[in-house]
Amino acid sequence: MSTVIAFIVIFGALVFFHELGHFVFAKRAGILCREFAIGFGPKVFSHRKGETIYTIRLLPIGGFVRMAGEDPEMVEIKPGYRIGLLFDEQEKVSKILLNNKEKHPNARIIEVEYADIEHDLIIKGYEEGEEEELKTFHISRTAHLVEDNVETVIAPYDRQFASKTLGQRTMAIFAGPMMNFILAFVVFVIIAFMQGIPTNEPILGKITPEGAALEAGLKEGDIVQSVGGAEVSSWADVVEIIRKSPEKQLDFIVEREGSEITIPVTPKEQEVEGEKIGIIGVYSPMEKSPIKAVTYGAKETYFWTIEIFSMLGKLITGQFSIDALSGPVGIYVSTDTVAKSGIYYLMKWAGILSINLGIMNLLPIPALDGGRLMFFAVEALRGKPIDRHKEGMVHFIGFALLMLLMLVVTWNDIQRFFL
Repeated sequence: MSTVIAFIVIFGALVFFHELGHFVFAKRAGILCREFAIGFGPKVFSHRKGETIYTIRLLPIGGFVRMAGEDPEMVEIKPGYRIGLLFDEQEKVSKILLNNKEKHPNARIIEVEYADIEHDLIIKGYEEGEEEELKTFHISRTAHLVEDNVETVIAPYDRQFASKTLGQRTMAIFAGPMMNFILAFVVFVIIAFMQGIPTNEPILGKITPEGAALEAGLKEGDIVQSVGGAEVSSWADVVEIIRKSPEKQLDFIVEREGSEITIPVTPKEQEVEGEKIGIIGVYSPMEKSPIKAVTYGAKETYFWTIEIFSMLGKLITGQFSIDALSGPVGIYVSTDTVAKSGIYYLMKWAGILSINLGIMNLLPIPALDGGRLMFFAVEALRGKPIDRHKEGMVHFIGFALLMLLMLVVTWNDIQRFFL
């Protein structure tokens, strides 16, 4: 159960902050955001606040912010339609009733002659009982379309995604991956602030239970002078000698409370990536410093960004196969393994996953943020946007292929871990 909770919290946080980036910068640009969703598929939870519906959906494979203008905008009101109108205190149309008009006795029924709910914000038509007089009704910018008792706020063109400058649209899309990098940086800083930062001093840090160091009598805070007859001046020196000496007795000369004592220690043997190394069960010393915590967060973010790009390069050049990829199932299993190592390891895992999500979304693949940014780059070069229908088709095909890849990766994960 703890793994399930950890997975939900980590996945939810990564997707939430990613979509929050899109949401915040879209709102800053004046774009109407119809929905803020975590997950895909059927709705599990929904809550409307203002003009946005906040939803949690069944399938934990991402999320989205539905911005006005990205999809075809609502229902087209054509000449000849009979609709109902409700008005606000300024005598502007506040609700446009497309059906079930009989449930609103105060509505004014008209037969539409002309309607524009994006640019001019007017409806022209003949009111019931006054068919000979063509009337013009002005629509409120916050009016709602009502169909089957479901209300949807209209989106004047200046509040649609396509109406914004190239820079505003680019930032609204780029902000999602950007937030993943910021989240990773913040997580690494918190780890460093709470746990401390490893130093290179030859001083023993935390001693693990049932390790060779504890059995031999070494204590946290011991200052190491030499190991196995070799003088040491850094923690790296200590680690190097121990790693090279599995199952070999080493004399540790340490300074403790002003006295110099000799303690024989025999490192236990452990196999790591096919290599047999020695370990004694002791951590490096840790230092707590707010300033160094920020530096550590930046270094860790940079390090893991380079590492993930390196692994992507190996995947592209064929050094890794598709079997090396993991989907939600693989991430869940890895989260279970990491969770057993403690909260700090789990937090670090969340930071690495956040960077991974940011990088994956920046790849120039249709349907991902990077694919959309690629279309913006083409727009900047040619001076005009690519036809929306053609771009939409490319993204639709890209999304379908991504779902297929997700199914293949998930099946590989199931075979690898459960079959």
